Amino acid sequence: MSQISYKDAGVDIDAGNSFVENIKPLVKATKIPGVLGGIGSFAGAFEIPKGFREPVMLAATDGVGTKLKLAIDSGIHNTVGIDLVAMCVNDLLCNFGTPSFFLDYYATGKLDVKAATNVLAGISEGCIQAECALIGGETAEMPGMYAHDDYDLAGFAVGIAEKSEMDRVSMVRAGDKLIALPSSGLHSNGFSLARKVLFEKMGMKFEDEFNGKPLIETLLTPTRIYVKTFKEIKEHIVALAHITGGGIVENLPRVLPENLRAEIQGDAIKVLPIFELMAQHVQREEMFRAFNMGIGMILVVREEDVATVLAKTDGYLIGEIKEGKREAVII
Repeated sequence: MSQISYKDAGVDIDAGNSFVENIKPLVKATKIPGVLGGIGSFAGAFEIPKGFREPVMLAATDGVGTKLKLAIDSGIHNTVGIDLVAMCVNDLLCNFGTPSFFLDYYATGKLDVKAATNVLAGISEGCIQAECALIGGETAEMPGMYAHDDYDLAGFAVGIAEKSEMDRVSMVRAGDKLIALPSSGLHSNGFSLARKVLFEKMGMKFEDEFNGKPLIETLLTPTRIYVKTFKEIKEHIVALAHITGGGIVENLPRVLPENLRAEIQGDAIKVLPIFELMAQHVQREEMFRAFNMGIGMILVVREEDVATVLAKTDGYLIGEIKEGKREAVII
């Protein structure tokens, strides 16, 4: 009777081991003070930093969404890992949490060691940009669950905050100013709509030139990570909102108390060319609900701190906090 191996069933243990060897230097490159041990243990360990009076652990998880489809179809895998880190650590900042460490989950139908290594290279780069450590992860080869070349990603970021600094909503008041920090592109939201508009409606191709480079390069531009900017201006920020799915109108109200509204000057927004292109076929209101429109983070700042924040960042004024029902309106 013939014998069946795990490899015959579609899972290649040797490929998995080869992948682990490939990523060891990538993981090592993210090591920061606080990391205990190294790759290969059953769990990653990180020592809580000293200097906090009442340290609170914060956690955020996210994925990359259908942006992965473009990475898979184009064969460009080295940027979506940055997206994965960015979508998690940028959320931590909104609760005044400083990212400490990151874990990833990579699932695929058949492990392509080269592609997976490129993905992990992006995750490593994202962690370096976010000044946090990659202390663990999981790679799952699941034939029958995913198509042969498909893979999926999930990320998990943990950070530390001072308990007394976490409640930003109660600090926001009428007269505070709104400063936009530019996005690098679509970031990791709205790609189902973007793919339908660009490829189905407009018939564009990956290699079509757009804004001086192939369209796929614009679409796969990784999500901007705001950690270093946050650390630079933390003392001058009242609150901040990460502009992800739902856009400005759904994310900004999350940092507002019930009696205050955010008024944004629509003509002040520096809309990126990719959004202007898609706006030819999508209603304005829908654009602002699906995309960041060129703004990756919005800061709430006291009037007396505006000049300092503008001098230390590439941000620009877009509006003001006023009395009224909690909402964000673009006028």
